[in-house]
Order: sequence, then C-alpha cells, then structure tokens
Amino acid sequence: MKDPIIDLTFPHRWRAEILPSRPLILPQQHLNYPLYAEEVERDALEVLIHPDQSTQPFLATCALGFRAPEVPTGLWSAPNPDEICVVSGGYSYLIDTTDPARFTMIVFRPVLEVRPLLEHGLLLFVGHRQLLAWGANGRAWQSEKLSDEGLTITAIRGKQLDGQGWDMLTDKETPFTLELETGQRV
Repeated sequence: MKDPIIDLTFPHRWRAEILPSRPLILPQQHLNYPLYAEEVERDALEVLIHPDQSTQPFLATCALGFRAPEVPTGLWSAPNPDEICVVSGGYSYLIDTTDPARFTMIVFRPVLEVRPLLEHGLLLFVGHRQLLAWGANGRAWQSEKLSDEGLTITAIRGKQLDGQGWDMLTDKETPFTLELETGQRV
C-alpha cells in the first residue's frame, strides 16, 4: 500500500492523525466504520480525530477495502468543515466530527480517486463506471454510467468536467462532458 494521502484543501474545524496501530489505551469514544463489518479491525486504518478544541478526540477504525496501490488511502477535508473523509484502501467514509455516529460510506467499492474541487464546493469520488460528488449538505449528485470499466478525468473547464471512459462494444475510450452543478451530461 502507498503512503496515505493527506489533502486539506477545504477549510475544516478538526484535526486528525493516522496512527500506525491501535493505541493501547483507547479514547473514551471509539467507533468502527462501517458499523457492522466482519473483521473490521484486520488492517483497518486507525484515525484519531479531534473535532475541535472543546471536545474529546475519538478513534475511528475504518475497515480496509483493498490492499492495492491503485486505490487511495488517506484523509481529506470536505466541503462541510465539520466532516472528514477517511479512505482506507478505496473504502470511503464521510464522518460528521460533531456526531461521529453519523457517517456515510460512499457506494463505490472501491473509490479509485478522490478529487477536491474547492471552487465548486465539491469532493469528487471516481469509481470504475461513475462519478459521485459530495457537497456541504451531503451527496450532491451521482453520474449515470460513463464507462464499462475505468474513468479518466481529463479537464475541469469552468462549470464542466471532461473525461473519458472505456466502451466495451467499440473497445475505445469515449469522451464525455458533465455539468459540475448537476452531474448531467452535456
């Protein structure tokens, strides 16, 4: 697995650190993500999160998706300054640091890329076939199927995203353009 990515593009009200292993003395609050997963602790990503100066930190144990260099692992700030995005081997969790029991696991298994778009207020998740955008109020949009296997973002131009995806019938990379506000094809 590659070194974890730390991307703090968006302003945030928390501090977090990836721990090399679970601490011997656990903080008062310890949560597993997802809540019900078999073997969540095997090679899980352990993240100590400090929501703000007045609140006790909590330990987030995030289940590992895949042990592959192609999938990201790390921490991202999110459009909502109280949320943190934790990615563990392509499994992506958006956690509300003010109420850590509230979280969303991104539907792509795995997420292949996480891309902050600060000027659009979106955290973009790239899957094998679709894109999902996360805004300050949660999921902003999810694109239609754009590829049979593998997407590439080629450019962000103003309010549009250009990319290409592989079409199985033609065995070619096919370009697409999406509106960043809605995720709809242009």
